[in-house]
Amino acid sequence: MQRTGQASVPALAPIMGAVFISFLIIGVAMPVLPLHVHRGLGLGTFIVGLVAGSQFAASLVSRVWAGRHADSRGAKHAVVTGLILAALAGLLYILSLRFVTAPAISVTILLLGRALLGAGESFIITGAQTWGLAISGAQNTGKVLAWVGTAMYAAFALGAPVGTSLYASFGFTAIALATTLVPLAALLLVAPLRRVAPTAQARPSLTRVVAAVWLPGVGLALTSAGFGAMTAFVALLFAARGWTVWPAFTAFAIAFILARIFLGQLPDRSGGARIALNFLLIEAAGQALLWLAPSSAMALIGAGLTGFGYSLVYPGFGVEAVRRAPADSRGLAMGAYTAFLDVALALATPALGLIAAMTDIGSVFFVSALCVLGAAPIALRLRGMR
Repeated sequence: MQRTGQASVPALAPIMGAVFISFLIIGVAMPVLPLHVHRGLGLGTFIVGLVAGSQFAASLVSRVWAGRHADSRGAKHAVVTGLILAALAGLLYILSLRFVTAPAISVTILLLGRALLGAGESFIITGAQTWGLAISGAQNTGKVLAWVGTAMYAAFALGAPVGTSLYASFGFTAIALATTLVPLAALLLVAPLRRVAPTAQARPSLTRVVAAVWLPGVGLALTSAGFGAMTAFVALLFAARGWTVWPAFTAFAIAFILARIFLGQLPDRSGGARIALNFLLIEAAGQALLWLAPSSAMALIGAGLTGFGYSLVYPGFGVEAVRRAPADSRGLAMGAYTAFLDVALALATPALGLIAAMTDIGSVFFVSALCVLGAAPIALRLRGMR
C-alpha cells in the first residue's frame, strides 16, 4: 500500500538523514578543492575545472549502472554500495597528499579519487531517490526529489563553512580524512533502515527508458550549467575579488533549501514543465548578477537567486521524466535522467575553465546564464505535450 503525500516526509526522514551525512563530504570540499588545486598545487583553471568535472564524469558513467542496481538489487543495497565507494575515494585523497611536491602525480591521484567519489554519489542519490519513490509513490515524485535534494543541499550549506574552517586550520588533510570517515558514519544510519523490494521483474530496456526521459533530461542538462559554475568557479570569483568565499555556497544552499521546503510541492500540483520554466528564469538572473556584481552583497544575492531557481528545476523536469518512464524502471529512469546532469557538468566545467583562462573568471557566469536560458524552449514544449 502506498503512503499518502501527507505521510511521505516523515517516511523519507531516515533516507534524508543518510543523504545529508553522505553529502557532507562533497560540501566540505566544494569551497576548498579549487583553492587546493589552484594555489596548493599551482595548477591552472582548466585543471580546476577538470578536477571538479571528473566527479560528474564518473557519475555519468555509473548512473545507469546505479539505476539498474537499485531496480534489481534494491535501493538500500545501492546506497550502501555508494557509501563504501565514497570512503575509498577518501583514501585516494589521502594518498594524493603524499605527492604534493609532484603536482602532476598528486592531481592524477586526486582525479581518481574524484572519479570514485562520483560513482559513490551516483549510487547514493539514485538509490535514495528510488527508495523514496517506492515508499511514497509516483504521485509524489516532485516531493520525493525535492526533499531528498533538500538533504543534499543542506549538507552543502553546512559543509561549506566547515570545509573552509578545516582547510584554514589543518589544510587539505582534514578534507581527505572527512571524506574517508563520514561515509562510514552514514553506514551506521542506513544499516537498520527497512529495505524495499526490487522493482524490476525483467531487465528493462535502456533505449526505452532514455527515449522517455531525454527531453526533460536535456532541459536539466542546460540548467545545470549554473550549478557547475557555482561548484567549480564561484570560489575563484570571490577570491579574485577579495571577498570571503564560503558565504557564496551557503547563500546558494540556504535559498535552495528554503525553496524546496516551502515550494517543493509545486511540480506535483502545478505541472513539472511550468515550474521548471519559471524557476530556470530565476536561476539565469542569479547567474547574470554574479557576472555583473560590483560588491560581495550583490554577488551573494546572485548566488541565492541561482540556488532558489535551480531548486525546483530538477524536480520540475524530473516529474516530466518519471511521468513518461515505465513504472517498473523508475530507478533506471532516475539514473538516466540524472545522467543528463552529469553530462552537463562533466563537459561544462572544463569548458567554463577554458573560458575563464581565455577571458576572466566573471565571464563564466555570463556563459552559464545563456546555457540556462537555453532550456526555456524545452520547458515550453513539454508544457504543450501534457
